[in-house]
Amino acid sequence: MKRNLLYWRRILSVWILPVLAIAPSLVWNQPGKAQEGERAGLIHASRTRQGMNSLADSDSRLKPTEILTDSSLEKTSAMKQGFQPLSEYRFLAQSVAPSLRIRQGSQVSLNGRILPLSWTQQPANSTSADFRTWIADVGLMQSAGVDLLSSADSTKQPVQWFSVSLTGTQSLAARATGSYRYLDVTDFASLAGWQISADGNVLRITSPVANVSGIRQAEREWGSRIVVDLDRPAPWQVNFVNKPSPSPTPTPNPPDDPTKPAIPLQSLRAAPNLETPDDPTKPALPLQRRPLQQIIGQEWSIAIDAKVDPALLQDTFQTSKQLLSLKVEPAGDRTRVKVTIPLGWRPQVFSEGNPNRLVIDIRPDSLVEKNILWAPGVRWQQQYQNLGSARFPVVWLEVNPRQAGVKIRPILSNPPTDQGTAPLLQTAEVSGVAAAINAGFFNRINRLALGAIRLDNKWLSGPILNRGAIAWNDGGEFAIDRLTLQETVITPANQFLPVSHLNSAYVQSGIGRYNSDWGTTYTPLSGNEIVVTVGGDSLRDSFASRVVSQSPGGAAGTTTFPIPANGYILALRSDLSIAPQFTPGTLLRLETNTIPADFNRFPYILGGGPVLVQNSRVVLDAKAEGFSDAYVRQTAIRSAIGRTAAGNLLIVAVHNRAGGAGPNFAELAQILQQMGAVEALNLDGGSSTSLYLGGSLLDRPPSTAARVHNAIGIFIQP
Repeated sequence: MKRNLLYWRRILSVWILPVLAIAPSLVWNQPGKAQEGERAGLIHASRTRQGMNSLADSDSRLKPTEILTDSSLEKTSAMKQGFQPLSEYRFLAQSVAPSLRIRQGSQVSLNGRILPLSWTQQPANSTSADFRTWIADVGLMQSAGVDLLSSADSTKQPVQWFSVSLTGTQSLAARATGSYRYLDVTDFASLAGWQISADGNVLRITSPVANVSGIRQAEREWGSRIVVDLDRPAPWQVNFVNKPSPSPTPTPNPPDDPTKPAIPLQSLRAAPNLETPDDPTKPALPLQRRPLQQIIGQEWSIAIDAKVDPALLQDTFQTSKQLLSLKVEPAGDRTRVKVTIPLGWRPQVFSEGNPNRLVIDIRPDSLVEKNILWAPGVRWQQQYQNLGSARFPVVWLEVNPRQAGVKIRPILSNPPTDQGTAPLLQTAEVSGVAAAINAGFFNRINRLALGAIRLDNKWLSGPILNRGAIAWNDGGEFAIDRLTLQETVITPANQFLPVSHLNSAYVQSGIGRYNSDWGTTYTPLSGNEIVVTVGGDSLRDSFASRVVSQSPGGAAGTTTFPIPANGYILALRSDLSIAPQFTPGTLLRLETNTIPADFNRFPYILGGGPVLVQNSRVVLDAKAEGFSDAYVRQTAIRSAIGRTAAGNLLIVAVHNRAGGAGPNFAELAQILQQMGAVEALNLDGGSSTSLYLGGSLLDRPPSTAARVHNAIGIFIQP
């Protein structure tokens, strides 16, 4: 009996178990299944952040470790049962789906420098024991100097790095996986001599030790050129230095944008007539301007992972009108080339091979033009737009909202509340978007929105001042126009009392209304308000609400009032003579309409202003949207959104013209018109301007971007 049992055990171990182990791998190797599984695994691996919105699959997050392990216990058990160890290990590996063998993380250690950069490793296919390494594309470019060349294929990315040129059929494989677009850098790393290993959340990359063999500089017709000779390729990175060089003459320091005053606003005073300021956050009383030193130059640092012999630094470097200063500093195994250049300029840095060298050009037109199909439905472009003799560097995304998987949503910096600001880089990461641009205006002091935000048909913030807004739905329909929300409270005596704003931080004489979309409580935004609480506890004819209570609001920001879940609060401001119309028990009816009426059918709306283009024509009208003419003429960095005749969105950042300042609104409108926009809207600009793609800002260093309140987010679903 014992002998028969041993015989059947051997039969089971030699024939049946291996067949059962192979069966799952056969399923994974059906046509399309392996590729589909790898794609799913890569998608899951990118979703490790907390606080992702409902469009992201929070249940599919993986920890930044490899799930499959080499178990000595499994090997020993197999040997005892008569298995061949090597073949048994192979069968065990094949039976695990590729998506479960993912390594991934959010940090890269590049020669010891820790960088916030997403990566993933996965098997080359369902049966391979070799792992391929994938790194987020824009981060790779900005962290190591790997130049991303133009590409019309979202699955192939040509690159250039010193003498390593991978183009055409040798281009790096690319995968857009929701929040990121990863590049397979395995073969590139081999050619570059990089050593790669995974350590939990960190991908460690070590490049061969390089040395600086010479430093040269020369004047050119367009500016200055600095050449750093290297004995071998080395990673490099451009950084913004936060210590600007002042001029000796103090000058007034206006805010970078008139919607963001430098000092707190005074509480609104009760008065029979309040003047509407040019901009909602501009105080009625003049600001005291504080003289500060004018900035004439900005320092940039180009860090190279290469040693420099101090003997090379004995010569004095020349300066010029464009190159205000040049310093080369050794920093252990690294070399820092620091340049001070005119404010608004950026160094243009690129690598060349045979011989290996890093070229740093100081010129007014530093933008490198690109046209990259980043993902199906999302194209990244940057180039100069010419208006007469002016050349404006424009970085933008063209998004096809009808592309399967592409969703567009308003995103907040501190969801679910409407209060708070954060850098767009942080907001985008937490939201799980693939791309984003800063959107509407806000108050820097109380960090509340000033303009329309509608999400899933809920007004988180109502429109103000007839300002421009963009509205859309998931069917790919968009509309851009000046927007007004008209609300009227009607009493049984047929008294029509207009509501000035809904869920708005814009404080104006009249009646403000706040419902549960604002939050669970309301705190007076100005002094001496009367707070009327209205509940939906009555159903008589069309009068579905009843006044519950009426209370003095006291000083601004001191008393909190609960907002009924089925009702709302009315804040009576300045003109308090209407208070007797809202005694407790009074029945109320509410009428709400949007102008244009068509906007009411759109579940998503974001405000900005002014409207720039309609029907392919420039329609700039500052006064119609409550802006001053002086504000419209002001030059600044700008962000905007437009719609093309084909129905695609243009998400645009425009920076300082070559050798000068940014565009005014008339110039911005012409730029959008020239780019093919049939409708266009200005968004919040100045230091708020930020264009995000795949984990990085495309248009500026993160340290130069201000905190913003809200943004337009592009989600890519698998």
